[in-house]
Amino acid sequence: MITNLDPASLGLGMITAIVCIAVLAAMIFLLGFNVSRMRGITAQQGGSQTPTDPASPLLIAIRAHGNAIEYVPTLLVLFLLVAALAPAWVALPLIIGATGSRLLHAYGMVTSKTLAAEDHRRLAGAMGTYLFGVGLAVAAAVTAF
Repeated sequence: MITNLDPASLGLGMITAIVCIAVLAAMIFLLGFNVSRMRGITAQQGGSQTPTDPASPLLIAIRAHGNAIEYVPTLLVLFLLVAALAPAWVALPLIIGATGSRLLHAYGMVTSKTLAAEDHRRLAGAMGTYLFGVGLAVAAAVTAF
């Protein structure tokens, strides 16, 4: 057990990474809870638990959670690597940008009326995830040498 860890000794990059990891972890659990909630509502209404209609609130909830699970774990590892290896001026914008992108994407998903229609928040969140994710991967690789 670490008892004498001074947060100031971690550095701004690592503190930012830890906070963003906590935010994204909370988001994953909230999206998972939303799936369970929507399953309950759908069951009470006699609906299918395996929906295929892109306007189904249950399908939207499932895909919002599933999409987050596809990207967030890799981002979390990259957050820690970049925070530990790269200077703060590199780490902070990448970590904060990736976190914001994932939050924006999740918000765009759960507020969507249908997955069949384009949504500017979903699109911006997805593009940000790709850009910041590649940036984090490059930063981790370059600073490892």
